[in-house]
Amino acid sequence: MNPSDSLSFCFRPEQQILSLGDGLYDRVEPAEFPQHIVRWRDDRGAAEIGLETLTPEQWVHHFGALQPLEGSLQEPLALRYHGHQFRHYNPQLGDGRGFVLGQCRDRSGRLMDLGTKGSGVTPWSRGGDGRLTLQGGVRELLAAELLQARGVPTCRILSLVETGEDLQRFDEPSPTRSCVMVRLSHGNWRIGSAQRLSTLGELSALQRLIEHHAAHYYPELGQSTDLPLAWLQAVLRRSADLSAAWMSAGFVHGVLNTDNLNLSGESFDYGPWRFMPHLDPGMTAAYFDNGGLYSFARQPGAVLWGLERLAGCLINLRGREGVKQVLDSYGGLYRRALRQRVAWRLGVKAQPDDCRLVSEISSFLLGNEVTMDDFYHDWHGGLAASQSALSGPRGRSYSSPRFGPLRTVLEGFESAVETPLVHHSQDPVHLQHTRVEALWQPIADQDDWAPLQSAIAEIRALGRQLAQSGEAPTLSSVQ
Repeated sequence: MNPSDSLSFCFRPEQQILSLGDGLYDRVEPAEFPQHIVRWRDDRGAAEIGLETLTPEQWVHHFGALQPLEGSLQEPLALRYHGHQFRHYNPQLGDGRGFVLGQCRDRSGRLMDLGTKGSGVTPWSRGGDGRLTLQGGVRELLAAELLQARGVPTCRILSLVETGEDLQRFDEPSPTRSCVMVRLSHGNWRIGSAQRLSTLGELSALQRLIEHHAAHYYPELGQSTDLPLAWLQAVLRRSADLSAAWMSAGFVHGVLNTDNLNLSGESFDYGPWRFMPHLDPGMTAAYFDNGGLYSFARQPGAVLWGLERLAGCLINLRGREGVKQVLDSYGGLYRRALRQRVAWRLGVKAQPDDCRLVSEISSFLLGNEVTMDDFYHDWHGGLAASQSALSGPRGRSYSSPRFGPLRTVLEGFESAVETPLVHHSQDPVHLQHTRVEALWQPIADQDDWAPLQSAIAEIRALGRQLAQSGEAPTLSSVQ
């Protein structure tokens, strides 16, 4: 029996990407691997697209051997794109070690991509081996889980399958183990996709991409009389919200090149990343970011810079009129989203026009021994958490005059939760982000995956607690 024959009835395969024609991608073949050992299977994510009933053999067939899902793409597609990498334009990019394996609808009707990483050489590999280290796959998994728990729009890491190859890497002890990763995301089109078409003068293809993307990722635009401009505004809106989500989560992406900025406003591609313990505006995640271009505090500006490059691609389609006005709206949208997301993470009801909460939290945390996660945990629910916060291990910091202005501001915010946050172990879940190497070491030394699995269970428990006050707000949800 073909392993696809008994897929869940909920699975809704799609091939919408093929309507764009062959100019935006290359048809490729997956690598053949000597081994397939499933190391991570996200049945929670699989259930969103009707694939949670796959047998172990079916899972390996589709997400290890990378064979097509019935009714979806029958050949993998490596996307073509350009991009600015640390502000330098590179026209030689594209999916070099990944591809779109398939498309489908989730339970909400959204068009989703099943994308790979470590799946083999493509025309865009630029001399690379097209592989992914197992440690790199674990790193991506942890980033996605931590971000999802904190309400950040993110791809999901659906599967990690160890592939039995030894890889040579300059930034990891080598030889090192290999894997193929499958992520579930709301599209793989990025700012660099539009940049490539604009640079090559393929304006009709750019128009088709905008129409396709608007129809499937921004259906609320409907029959807009000025679709390119309306689409730019929609992309900017979601991108401003994503920037605010990173900042409220204390997340440093690491590499915000234009080929890493998704047009759907979803975070993805977690190579170098960090969650900051103590508030540090200059913290970077990539060891090669010597100038701090993508440091924590510069992330919103980096996203805007990318959006300006996107806007430049549209000028040849519809002229400059209106484009600057769209770009000028970014700052206000970002600040509004940040107020909403900080209030959500703190478990209080937002005051739409009150920016004092954000500024006073930053003033208190900057240079303070109290970490971001400690603060958000201790004061979850606002002043309703006073007794536990003041009697806890950081009570002295909260009793100091320095905390006074923030406490005064908190008086104006009503709690949005019924119960305070709790931890599920003596090793608080909010410290897991500092333990990537520690979680990897048992895997490397003893093939012990229990610490990683335990960490993910705690991360998800934190996510359920944060969701007490509802889903994380977006700019569209707080109209």
